[in-house]
Amino acid sequence: MKKIVIATFLSLGTFAMAQQTPAMPESKAQMEQKRADMQKIRAQKQQQHLAEMQKNLNLNVEQMEKIRAMQERSFAEHQNQMQKSREVQKDRMQAMKLKQQQKEAEMKAILTPEQFAKWQESRQKMMAERKAKMQTADGMKMKRNGMHRKMDLQKKP
Repeated sequence: MKKIVIATFLSLGTFAMAQQTPAMPESKAQMEQKRADMQKIRAQKQQQHLAEMQKNLNLNVEQMEKIRAMQERSFAEHQNQMQKSREVQKDRMQAMKLKQQQKEAEMKAILTPEQFAKWQESRQKMMAERKAKMQTADGMKMKRNGMHRKMDLQKKP
């Protein structure tokens, strides 16, 4: 009997621990600190990599400086490309929101106020269900595999 009670408590404790979500940084200051820490780590790794290259390839000082400059240039280009990608994504999201607003305005013109309210309610319910599904393990698997995009494309007429 004691073993069953202990096993039950252990399983409940494990279940409760599994349900906790990781803490998110709460302020901009924490985000900036995390970014600064990541930059320090990146610089340390770069230094280690250069030291290994110098040791393994027997590089001289001039070669080391050229490699370091090449790596920094490559990193700057990567950062620039990432910024461009963010801007494109932001523009795409704005365009999608504008289309959604236009669609909503057209639906409002077509439907009666009661029908429009019912239509909005059903849309909100559907979005909540999608969001809940994405929070489950199956939804996360789909998201990791890119399946959510494939399924959305299949649903669209």
